[in-house]
Amino acid sequence: MVKVSVCVVTYNHEKFVAQALDSILMQQTTFPFEIIVGDDCSKDNTVGVLKEYQSRFPDKIRLILHDQNLGLNGKYNALSTFAAAKGEYTAQFDGDDYLLSPHKLQKQVEMLDANPHYAASYHNARVIFDDNSAPPYLVNTLKKPEIYLEDLIQEEELCYIATSSLMFRTKDFAANPDPEWTNLSTSGDIPRNIMLASRGPIGYIDEVMSVYRKNRGGASFVDNHESADFLFNRIQLYSNINRQFAYKYDNTLRKLLATYYYKLLFSKQFKDTYWPRLKFAVRYLSWGQPSEARRKEVIRDFVVPTALMRVYSFFALTLYKIKAKTLG
Repeated sequence: MVKVSVCVVTYNHEKFVAQALDSILMQQTTFPFEIIVGDDCSKDNTVGVLKEYQSRFPDKIRLILHDQNLGLNGKYNALSTFAAAKGEYTAQFDGDDYLLSPHKLQKQVEMLDANPHYAASYHNARVIFDDNSAPPYLVNTLKKPEIYLEDLIQEEELCYIATSSLMFRTKDFAANPDPEWTNLSTSGDIPRNIMLASRGPIGYIDEVMSVYRKNRGGASFVDNHESADFLFNRIQLYSNINRQFAYKYDNTLRKLLATYYYKLLFSKQFKDTYWPRLKFAVRYLSWGQPSEARRKEVIRDFVVPTALMRVYSFFALTLYKIKAKTLG
């Protein structure tokens, strides 16, 4: 019986997927595992590489080749691979990531077998930039032996769990699928990890066992904090999370939501507007609890109309000149 289903999602990963598959195939385990690859209608030669690997490992690799892109940053593609999983555990994977340790699957299975109350298991991962635009860094700096829902719901958007580091119980996920509202989010990992943590602790293995590659064609570069579309999607996501947990974390999530309203003030789509930015500024000021200096700055730049600010500046300057002349 298959113990682990390694679910790999690919889209235009021709340059990377061979390294990803080789790193999975090198896993040393005391149990059988399968590799399920879902390709989201790649436009390059990803499918050709996948078929070549399947021909070499027909008993190990199964392919799900979609004839059209399922959308939402590959989330539906990932869900299709999860649905096909036969293993007791599911390990998720992106086709441009790769593993560093041949013992990753073995160690995570041992953790989950020994801790039936754990909803999932994860380990540390190294982030690299394919174009060397930034230095590598580690995903998880928290280093707690297990994390809880409260660790994932913070005043800042924090990520401790790289996609390639997560392993969860297949039956549990099938019995508790992601709520429908999660399908509105361009992020699959954030809501999925939060929903997993709502059902039990997520155990941590303090080893760097995979690499999360950021490449210009990857989903991570869709996260554009200058784009109103991205920011509105995040606002919708965290508003739905707040509703999901009956506003138990309302104060924390409002502060997080406030950061996205603040970013909307500088988004390209609203750069030359007044009324929309006034609304964003009021929401930020009421939820964000900014410092006095930041509060004055936002009021000056986004609340007080520009024309009124000019009038104020004119009179302030005039009064200053009169006072200076009188004193002189």
